[in-house]
Amino acid sequence: MGAAGLTSSSTEMSAKGGNGVKLVLDNIPKRAADLTPYEMLLSESQERMVMSVNPKHKERLFEICAGENVEAAVLGEFTDTKKLELFYQGAKVCDLDMDFLHDGTPRVTKKAAWSAPAIKEKKISQKKDLTESLRRVLGHYNVCSKEWVIRQYDHEVQAMSVIKPLSGITCDAPSDCGVIAPKLGSNKGIAVSNGINARYGMIDPYWMAASCIDEAIRQIISVGGDVEKIAILDNFCWGNPDKPDRLGSLVRCSEGCYDMAVKYKVPFISGKDSLYNEYAQNNKSIAIPGTILISAMGIIEDINKVVTMDLKKAGNLIYCVGETFNEMGGSIYYDILGQLGSVVPKTNPEKAVEIFAALSGAVKNGLISSMHDCSEGGLAVALAEMSFGGGLGVKVNLNNVIYKDKTKRNDYVLFSESNSRFIVEVSPNNKNKFEKALGQCIFSQIGSVEKGKDFVIYGLNNKICVNDNFDNLKEAWQKPLRW
Repeated sequence: MGAAGLTSSSTEMSAKGGNGVKLVLDNIPKRAADLTPYEMLLSESQERMVMSVNPKHKERLFEICAGENVEAAVLGEFTDTKKLELFYQGAKVCDLDMDFLHDGTPRVTKKAAWSAPAIKEKKISQKKDLTESLRRVLGHYNVCSKEWVIRQYDHEVQAMSVIKPLSGITCDAPSDCGVIAPKLGSNKGIAVSNGINARYGMIDPYWMAASCIDEAIRQIISVGGDVEKIAILDNFCWGNPDKPDRLGSLVRCSEGCYDMAVKYKVPFISGKDSLYNEYAQNNKSIAIPGTILISAMGIIEDINKVVTMDLKKAGNLIYCVGETFNEMGGSIYYDILGQLGSVVPKTNPEKAVEIFAALSGAVKNGLISSMHDCSEGGLAVALAEMSFGGGLGVKVNLNNVIYKDKTKRNDYVLFSESNSRFIVEVSPNNKNKFEKALGQCIFSQIGSVEKGKDFVIYGLNNKICVNDNFDNLKEAWQKPLRW
């Protein structure tokens, strides 16, 4: 039962069968005794379902519900009257033709219009030393540690957690997704992840949807999931859809959802929306940024083979899998510099799916020590978070990153948020097998895991552009929301 509660759920079920429905409202389980029939019908109380059950199975259904401590009640029956008939305290309080209920009112037609915003990019001078820039990116509220939030919730319900929200030797580095083992005695698990980035939608809602879907999928891939066993959900948060520009951006976002779900072959199994998020100030209506959250669920065939994002051993090799582009629009790096940018990250589903499948296979074959997706903050943040998790340093050379743009800048390579990219740690013993497993995918070895705490990145001119102790970087990352 979602929007409009019992009203929509019962009538939609009966309409699909060409039938009517009769409900006795007195039978509805309720928390307040003084609810009116109108309130009972339209209540949107959560975690309720309406089921159609053959009468001969009624007692068995009640037994199952009682065994799970779930309240259940018979509300009525489907009829052949093609009417919605409601009874309360012995009186008929509603008698409507189903045809009128579903098709008797005029359909609403709304106008939608979208045009790409005119965004002027300010020229940004490149710094030779990007250490302080990395600290600022790590301290951004969209990147910084969310441990203060995570610790307030119980992620150990029934002790099913395989990968928790926080990973690493001190259990404070950000996992790509959570993995649980819901069935005792089974090695199968479920991975759950999210993808969200409202700043992309300020440039183009279509590519925001595409990026969010890619992010949610690649986070499941990062622990060893399989793209062929992933389903997704949407959650739209938008302004007033009665206004053409608001509806236009919503439609464009929806088109992105449709196209990417088809191309990635990941079905939408549910979703929700929250519209009309606007308020008035000085006689001007202000809407929230149109935002979509994509949630993903994937089947893990063997929880014993999952990998986490924390670096594991000094001397291991570091790879960047996927292409990096000059796609700085909506990036955290641009945000700390006070601009939005116009070139939003795009997706290439065909190449992405090829990468996803190759990495899934490499995890199953035990070739990967750790893996982390590149999202907000790009390659630099992914490396830093892996370093936090493992308590180990890194040495990386940006010349080895496959970067597709004539504009050669260290900051663009470090902080671009191009999609479908991963940082992967591989033991030297698995180097040849790993590279063979990736086949025709785009990848490169960019550095190594180092003993100690030095976090060193060489730029495109082979001179150091980031040089820090990862304790300093971690402090910048943890300080904004320290719990």
